[in-house]
Amino acid sequence: MFLGAVVVLTAGIVVAVVLTRSPVRTPGCTVAQPGQNGYTFTPEQMNNAATISAVGTKLGLPPHAATVALATALQESKLRNLEGGDRDSVGLFQQRPSQGWGTVAQLRDPVYAATAFYEKLDKLPGWETLPITEAAQEIQRSGVPDAYAQWESQARAMAAAFTGQFPATLTCRNLTLAAPADLAATATAELGTAKLSGAHPAAQGWTYASWLVGRAEALGVDKVSFAGQTWTAESGAWTQDSAAGTDLSLHQAPPPQPSE
Repeated sequence: MFLGAVVVLTAGIVVAVVLTRSPVRTPGCTVAQPGQNGYTFTPEQMNNAATISAVGTKLGLPPHAATVALATALQESKLRNLEGGDRDSVGLFQQRPSQGWGTVAQLRDPVYAATAFYEKLDKLPGWETLPITEAAQEIQRSGVPDAYAQWESQARAMAAAFTGQFPATLTCRNLTLAAPADLAATATAELGTAKLSGAHPAAQGWTYASWLVGRAEALGVDKVSFAGQTWTAESGAWTQDSAAGTDLSLHQAPPPQPSE
């Protein structure tokens, strides 16, 4: 909090006026692996990262696929769903309609764009053992083929969180929550299931929980609990919660009431 004092002279009397200002609360999402420094992104970036990773989960691909996809999107668009780019490139992966990736409308759909990327990656012989930058380059055919390598550590950290490898390593804070969205339809499109609440194996439960936190601003999610820990939009952090239980539960914020 900012504190300051203004001294005012009034009829020979010294009056000190104390001014206060609330600290700036910057929205952000941070992901970190145990024992390592975290990486912070905007809620928009993490929202798109959550979708990209979820599509890989739906397709049954290993976490390494999400790492390649996220490193690619970080380089191509900084995880923003761009309306344009170099020549006719659009979207998260800067895919080109003229190169057979799909229509502009399709490529601006993160689920479609991610699916198209994964399908080409999965057809690449030996992609699982290729360095990330080489696998990405084989798909993208970029003019700067080594550029994807600079995003490897960030992509690995996000992929690890979104595939449930490390619990409670993704947090989002100071969010401006949208009106509650159709969570079942969105989860089905991205994760391949509408059944999020309830009992899950640890890795699956943390996959769903991290996806919910990463997509919280867009979906209006203000609380997620799993395995004795709870994240809230108000706190912006995961905390131990003995009342949370072991099952996954979530809550969407009610829509704002119109002013009278």
